[in-house]
Amino acid sequence: MLKSEQIREFKEKGYLVLPGFSGESFCESVVALAKSELQRQAMPIEFEADTQYPGAPLSRTAEGGATARRLLMASQRHPILLDWATADPLKGILHQLLGTDVLLSQAHHNCIMTKQPAFSSVTGWHRDSRYWNFARPDLISAWLALGDEQKENGCLLVLPGSHHWAIAADQLDERQFLRADLAKNTSLLDQTTPVPLKQGDLLLFHSNLFHAAGRNITDKTKFSMVFTYRSGDNPPKPNSRSTSQAEIPLL
Repeated sequence: MLKSEQIREFKEKGYLVLPGFSGESFCESVVALAKSELQRQAMPIEFEADTQYPGAPLSRTAEGGATARRLLMASQRHPILLDWATADPLKGILHQLLGTDVLLSQAHHNCIMTKQPAFSSVTGWHRDSRYWNFARPDLISAWLALGDEQKENGCLLVLPGSHHWAIAADQLDERQFLRADLAKNTSLLDQTTPVPLKQGDLLLFHSNLFHAAGRNITDKTKFSMVFTYRSGDNPPKPNSRSTSQAEIPLL
């Protein structure tokens, strides 16, 4: 369970790291599963070419176009993944942060990230709430490092406290990324904070927190697992992408 100062840190900064949340054996078992799923191209998979981000292949048929970015629908790939995402100790922590009524969204994140050495793309500064549709942009994502993460292999970068910021429309581009070419954003981007993680560390972050990630310039794939949760009083908007998959209550 979280201590009061950890809850306060999450509310103030918009993110919290819990070191050694999951053991090495569990992490390695998920990596083995992910490698098997990649080997047999077990769909659904999002490919780097699908993102059209900087550094990504131009299409799935271009060189590197078959580079997988993430294995989608992790909750349905193996019972050990669903159990981790819906049972204690994570369930208890989410109840502390979101209340007693918590649901796992299967429509957002719900994946194993597979940032590969070749053709991995740069992810610009964004809030996940830019393409989610809920009553409030007030969800929490749980990111488990399945191996060590640092700047060299594309660990997450965050802007602490940015989930509280009021951002004008002209500070964002047409895809809702924070514009790095805008002078009024310079002081914001100067607050960039890398979040290096060790295998088994858990990163919790708010859906309105600005975050980004660089390319993986090492020779080894970086595996991470991420799920997203909402409180019961923050439902998805009808007929939106956020209702495209059934949600799973954490009982």
